[in-house]
Amino acid sequence: MKLTIIGCSGSFPGPHSSASCYLVSQEYQGRTWRIALDLGSGALGPLQRHIALEDLDAVCLSHLHPDHYMDLTGLHIAVKWRPGGWPAARIPVHGPAGTDVRIAAAHGIDPIPGMHPEFEFHDWTPERPTTIGPFTVTPITVRHPVEEPYALRIEAPAEQGGTRVLTYSGDTDSCPGLVEAARGSDVFLCEAAYQDGRDDEIEGIHLNGDRAGAAAAEADVGRLLLTHLPAWTDAQVVREHAARRYSGNIAVAADGVTYQI
Repeated sequence: MKLTIIGCSGSFPGPHSSASCYLVSQEYQGRTWRIALDLGSGALGPLQRHIALEDLDAVCLSHLHPDHYMDLTGLHIAVKWRPGGWPAARIPVHGPAGTDVRIAAAHGIDPIPGMHPEFEFHDWTPERPTTIGPFTVTPITVRHPVEEPYALRIEAPAEQGGTRVLTYSGDTDSCPGLVEAARGSDVFLCEAAYQDGRDDEIEGIHLNGDRAGAAAAEADVGRLLLTHLPAWTDAQVVREHAARRYSGNIAVAADGVTYQI
C-alpha cells in the first residue's frame, strides 16, 4: 500500500500545498486500485500530477468541511463535461449522510438529480467496514464540530502476507475514537493543526503536537505522520512537542511525497 500526499495544508490551501487530500494505492488482482482520502480545496489540480482522474476508484470523505470535500465540485465537472464522455463508471463517493445534498448546494444545483448521474454516493455507518478493491475502510467517529466527523482506518493485504494498516485521523481533538481507529496502525496520518504553546486553550476542534503524540503512543502505532498544519503553524514546534509524547518515528507530511506502508 502506498500513500501519496496530494494536499496537507490545514483549513485552507497554503502557499505550498492544497487542502486535505491523500491518495492511497495498491496493486491487486492485476491492476492498481486508487482511492482518495478527502478532496479538499485546491486538491484536484495536484491530484492530476499523479493519476488520470478516470483511474480514481473512489473518494472517501472524513467529514463535510470545505477543506476536505469542496473539490468534488471540480471532479463533477470533469466527469460530466469531458469531451467524448467519461470512460469509466460513476465514481463511488463514501461520506457522511447528506454528502450528496451538501455538494449539490455548494455547486448551486438542485439535489435531484444533483451529482448522482456522475457519482455513486454511499453513507458511512460508524464502525462498519466498506470494501473497495483491496482496501477495507472503517469509519470511526471522532471529535470535531461538524455532523459525522470520522477517522478512517484503511487495511490492505501486504505483499509478504498479513495486513498493513493506515489510519487517517480526519479532523479531531483527543477522543477515544481516535485511539481506537489508530490502534496498531503501521502509519498514523494525524492532524496537528494547533501550535503547542499558542493554541493550548482551544479544545474540541483540532489536535496539537502534544495531543497527536499522546494518541500515537496510546495507540502504539508504527509511525506518526503529522498533517493538516495551516500556514501559520510552525511544523518544527508541533513535531518537537509530538516527540515528547511519542518515541517512535515522526515526520511532517509534505506535498507530493509518497510513503510505502
